[in-house]
Amino acid sequence: MSFNIKKISFITLPIVLGVFLIWYSLSKLTDNDILSIKTSFKTANYWWVALSLFFGVLSHLSRAYRWQFLLEPLGYKPRFANSIMAVLIAYLLNLVIPRSGEVARAASIKKYEKIPFKKAFGTIVAERVADVIMLLFITGIAFFLQTELLASYLFKDDKESTLISKVFFFIVLPVIGYFTYTVLKKSKNSFLLKIFSFINGLMDGVKSIKRMEKKWQFIFHTVFIWTMYVLMFYTTTFALPETTNLPFAAIIVGFVVGGFSMALTNGGLGTYPVFVASALILYHVDDNPARAFGWIMWTAQTLMVIVFGGISFLLIPIYNKYQK
Repeated sequence: MSFNIKKISFITLPIVLGVFLIWYSLSKLTDNDILSIKTSFKTANYWWVALSLFFGVLSHLSRAYRWQFLLEPLGYKPRFANSIMAVLIAYLLNLVIPRSGEVARAASIKKYEKIPFKKAFGTIVAERVADVIMLLFITGIAFFLQTELLASYLFKDDKESTLISKVFFFIVLPVIGYFTYTVLKKSKNSFLLKIFSFINGLMDGVKSIKRMEKKWQFIFHTVFIWTMYVLMFYTTTFALPETTNLPFAAIIVGFVVGGFSMALTNGGLGTYPVFVASALILYHVDDNPARAFGWIMWTAQTLMVIVFGGISFLLIPIYNKYQK
């Protein structure tokens, strides 16, 4: 019974949180705010949004192709079409049930390419490790740029204080991290052991990539995928006049904040627009255009996943029946 409650909570709580955040953010808007946001939606240049979706499609194609580099050493070479459709189905299901997409992706490739589920799922986990590393790397860049912004607010562009902030983030924190790792390694606490296990998993993933036959191709596609993600965010800023001239720091910080918001609710439901808007407001974008940008960005990404994921869900059995 307790297992069922945990399972139901795991599925429903992110959706409830997302719906609540949507209601809460809308309830705080005045009539003028709502009118301003509607105007932004009506006057937005959707050609830029379409270009951002093109970059999104390229990232999905690259992700499906990158998967081949992990499956080939195991003796499998699935058809590229099946890899693409499995990836898109995974994105679609993640909108409904958190982390269900990874299971569905491995199940799809097992059914249509006869690749054992455990082996397919293992390659997906290795992919996720590479993606976590990329996200952490981009987050590091965001912190590097954000320290300058914070220093300008707190210390009135004091260069010495900015330098101290950077030394703290990029020298002191890594040293603290190293000593924390050694403490976790010797700890017997179950919670701390889980953290240590997660860190070890990341390190094992890095080692497996290093041993990969086509590691440079894998690394190239990993960097390419995340570059496309950033370009999706960047090109959408040109859709609204208020966000057209954002500095590079704002792009990176907004992207990172939006990326982490995706982990809180299904596909960033309710969280993505709020978090991204709060990041852009730091860079002197007015509240309502910032909110409009967040909603345009989230809506475009979600519709892309629903459309392409839905088509893939319907098409994959037909395609494989024809192949047989």
